[in-house]
Amino acid sequence: MNKQNIDPVLIMVILILVGLGLVMVLSASSVHALSRYGDSYYFLKRQFGWAALGLLAMFILSRLDYHIYSRYAKIMLLVAVALLIIVLIPDIGRLVGGSRRWLWIGPLVIQPSEIAKLALVVYMATYIVEKKDRFGSFFNGLLPPLFLLGIVFVLIIEEPDLGTAITIAGTVILMLFAAGARLSHLGFLAMASMPLLYYFVMGEDYRRERMLAFLDPWQDPMVTGFHIIQSLFALGSGGLFGLGFGQSKQKFFYLPAPSTDFIFAVIGEELGFIGAFLVVALFFILAWRGFVIALNARDLLGTLLATGITTMIILQALINMAVVSGSIPITGISLPFISYGGSSLVIMLSGVGILMNISRQARI
Repeated sequence: MNKQNIDPVLIMVILILVGLGLVMVLSASSVHALSRYGDSYYFLKRQFGWAALGLLAMFILSRLDYHIYSRYAKIMLLVAVALLIIVLIPDIGRLVGGSRRWLWIGPLVIQPSEIAKLALVVYMATYIVEKKDRFGSFFNGLLPPLFLLGIVFVLIIEEPDLGTAITIAGTVILMLFAAGARLSHLGFLAMASMPLLYYFVMGEDYRRERMLAFLDPWQDPMVTGFHIIQSLFALGSGGLFGLGFGQSKQKFFYLPAPSTDFIFAVIGEELGFIGAFLVVALFFILAWRGFVIALNARDLLGTLLATGITTMIILQALINMAVVSGSIPITGISLPFISYGGSSLVIMLSGVGILMNISRQARI
């Protein structure tokens, strides 16, 4: 393994994103933290601990040969699915904001769907490498991984967490495309899933209300349209250079989840268009380096892992920023590396660690 081949640009981008995340979590969460816990630094201190753990995991995994994951791919997926089932049990899963997405393990709170994302990427990459000769067949090659995707998708929808479910589905589909699945098969799959997607979006009252609010938030500005309106207020009031760090007005209990799902709105308000553009540019560079690593990986497993991890991160970031900017209906999903949340930060940094190890062995 050539240690000189580790990607310095990737490391720099990740460190900037994590550092920016810590700074913005402090600003976005300080009002809520002071009001609820009497300590403006409450969420920052917790996020700092998770960031340290995540960076340690990234460092360790960057030096662990990525081929080892093939041995444990099935176990990882089974554990992830088990956790997704356990979190749905009313007496075990923690209910917050109408969603049952969190598990208490001692003093820690974990989100099984975050674990499932990385576990599914590892399993799919391993499965595709083992069955690559079958991918010309829909039933023998494509259908088995889609069946597993369907199980994970439905379990996450039941939490409910449509944003994460879409992220996982999109990631797996792109991995299958990269593996050589036929476009005709994927096109048929896309067409066949349209009625199901319509049901998931319009079948629940709150999702239907979010869709209507997306189309016209001012029809009900104090209830269904409130979140998106406050988010647009935050982005719009930032102007070119922003109001200044810590000067957000929308975080004073106007903007929903300012340190998690809507932290990008606080960035736009405090750091302006320049700050928001910097975040977008950093994710663009991350995507560029991730896919370069995928294209130059030493084998198919490395290509698929790098493709899956990069897609997982970038697709989640795109969905979050699209929600905050009112480009798509609201769905609760965090901004990778920046939003407050331990499970997401550790899993994302772990994925980057795997990506770095692939880059250490790549032909770059």
